[in-house]
Amino acid sequence: MVTVGLKDLRGNARRRKRESRIRGVFLSAAALAIVINVAILLSLLDGVVDFFQELLKGPGLASLWNDTGWFPRRNLFDVKTIFVGTLIISLIAMLVATPLGLGSAMYLSEYAGRRARRILKPILEILAGIPSVVMAYFVVSFISPDIVQKAFSGASFYNMLGAGIGVGILISPIVASVAEDAMHAVPSSLREASFGLGSRRKATTIRVVFPAAVSGIVAALILGVSRAIGETLVVTIAAGATGGSAFTVDPLGPGQTMTAALASLATGSDQVKGGSAAFPSLFFIGTLLFFFTLALNLLSDRFVRRVRRRY
Repeated sequence: MVTVGLKDLRGNARRRKRESRIRGVFLSAAALAIVINVAILLSLLDGVVDFFQELLKGPGLASLWNDTGWFPRRNLFDVKTIFVGTLIISLIAMLVATPLGLGSAMYLSEYAGRRARRILKPILEILAGIPSVVMAYFVVSFISPDIVQKAFSGASFYNMLGAGIGVGILISPIVASVAEDAMHAVPSSLREASFGLGSRRKATTIRVVFPAAVSGIVAALILGVSRAIGETLVVTIAAGATGGSAFTVDPLGPGQTMTAALASLATGSDQVKGGSAAFPSLFFIGTLLFFFTLALNLLSDRFVRRVRRRY
């Protein structure tokens, strides 16, 4: 009879040292990510303090919430203008990306053959890498004049609807790729059980595969929302209002998002000209974006944990 002691169960000493070093590398990487985020936040908060100090000296805190619009070079800082603009364009983008992305994911996962999937999946992932500036000029040259303005007679050439459609097309491959991976990972036994009970492919896809992959699908949609909120060039070029924007909820007119406000104020110069609070407002918008995306990620993580299914 062979006796196994505690020393034998601990394994080889060299292997344990290797595992310990690898664990230390991964821990250092995680800690570095946290440190970088904290450093970014601290640098932003320093600028936010300067922004509020300049506001108190000049137009006052009331200028952050009024109907004058967002014109930082004139010391007009209506936050709801860029916040509502961000929500409108993100909503339009998701209305485009959700059916396109999830439809593509369902086809690739459940209907396409192996050969078709092997060809189409890499093409879909290549489409996810289309430069934003290319999509921006596609919106300006085709979507806005040939679709939006022909469908809505009162639409201006630069409008939030066209920009939102462009952003939606841009993020559709990302949504499709992540959602397809989640659906493809669903165990085949669930599909076989559904087919064995007499279900057709459509019912199996919608009632079995989709609920089983819902956590990954939600993660894909949240990733799409985050990408839409963070999109800059498409909105800056195609939505108009580069110098500022009056408050509006009309998607057929020009508007501005938080990222576009950053780009239009600071692009091309290391010295932002205008009111005394113009330059610090960059840090204020950056902080708003930071906490906005943080709250979105926390809520999505909580939701995904709730609906996640394990097999």
